[in-house]
Amino acid sequence: MRRAAKEVGDFLSETVGEAVAEVILSLLACALLGCLALIAYASWSVSPRLTIAGSGLLSLFLAHGAWHTLRAPATGRRRSLATLATVGFTLAAVTALFLLLYATGCDCL
Repeated sequence: MRRAAKEVGDFLSETVGEAVAEVILSLLACALLGCLALIAYASWSVSPRLTIAGSGLLSLFLAHGAWHTLRAPATGRRRSLATLATVGFTLAAVTALFLLLYATGCDCL
C-alpha cells in the first residue's frame, strides 16, 4: 500500500512539475516574441531605411553562418568571422526552434 501511494505521489509531483515547466517556457517564449516585436517596431519608427539595411546585413551574416555550418568541414583553422557567423546562425536557429515549439500556444497574439 505504501509503495502504491509513493508511486502515485511521484507521478503527481512529476506531472505538476512538467505543467509548471511548460507554463514557464511558454511565458518565456511570449516575452521573447514580444521583445523581438518591440525591437522591430522601435527600430522601424526611428529609421525604416536603416532597419531594412540592418535586416539585410543580418540576413547575409546568418546565411554566411549557415553556409559554414552546413558545408563539408574544411581543413585547417577557421577564421574568427566564420566561427562568429556559425555561432550566430546556430543561436538564431535554436531561438527559432524554441519560438516554434512554445510561442505557437501563446495567446498574446
